[in-house]
Amino acid sequence: MILTVTLNAALDITYRVPELRRHASHRVTEVVERPGGKGLNVARVLAALGHDTVVTGFAGGITGEALRAQIRDAARSAVSGALTDALVPIAGNTRRTVGVVDAATGDTTQLNEAGPTIAAAEWNAFTSAYATLLADASAVALCGSLPPGVPVGAYADLVRRARAASVPVLLDTSGEPLHRGIAARPDLVKPNAAELAELTGSTEPLRAAQAARRRGAHAVAASLGADGMLAVTSDAAWRAAPPERIAGNPTGAGDSAVAGLLSAWAENLPWPDRLARAVALSAATVQAPTAGDFDRPTYERLLPLVEVAPATAVG
Repeated sequence: MILTVTLNAALDITYRVPELRRHASHRVTEVVERPGGKGLNVARVLAALGHDTVVTGFAGGITGEALRAQIRDAARSAVSGALTDALVPIAGNTRRTVGVVDAATGDTTQLNEAGPTIAAAEWNAFTSAYATLLADASAVALCGSLPPGVPVGAYADLVRRARAASVPVLLDTSGEPLHRGIAARPDLVKPNAAELAELTGSTEPLRAAQAARRRGAHAVAASLGADGMLAVTSDAAWRAAPPERIAGNPTGAGDSAVAGLLSAWAENLPWPDRLARAVALSAATVQAPTAGDFDRPTYERLLPLVEVAPATAVG
């Protein structure tokens, strides 16, 4: 199975309104609730692709109960891979994220709570559960922000534990947790272009990805938004571009890219095929109504059309 870690899980609430206007009341035309947080989005896409997936992290309070109920519903409706809840209970209340979709423009305004404070005993309970789950994992994805109370070097510790258990590990975070986590030598990091520039100081993606490898990552796969994805390994570099621009909501597109990379990794596909899957899934997610979903006909149409070529620096 593939293990995904979401230390700052959320209940994602999406409101759709005819037009979003400042200082005005709005009539909501649709409300959608989904399990949220990057690792949970990744897990739902992995399950849809046929991979048995276990989700762990923290859940607590009334919102945590609602989140776990949503995971159970998603698991029951899964038609392919299994989706298993291994979240660790906490005293605090799981955070909510609220996305307001403006139907007139298609734009989304996102409001993200910080998350509950994690006590030292709760963190210790999680690391114990994590060690147990690693024993059956074929790969692990460490995704998203850290909630208050979790050490800033948490991902570095979790990377080292995975590597000690001989489990390949992907890291998808930002800021200081990324700075510290990459030094623990994860097998793969998946920043976006802004995160990669902040990490390395370089705005040229290929040079920045090469610099990230020198900081400790065995491989780097950088999301370049509508321009696709760049991958740099120890012996090669590739760029993958979607065949067309897809209009819609980009929320969760990066998480689907992570699921594409992980699933293709688990299937021992070569790097160009991993990138093609990641880019096609990312584009297909833009046409889905919520993060953690993708439009399967769009994915199947785009996958054979994604262009993958050797990468060279620009500028």
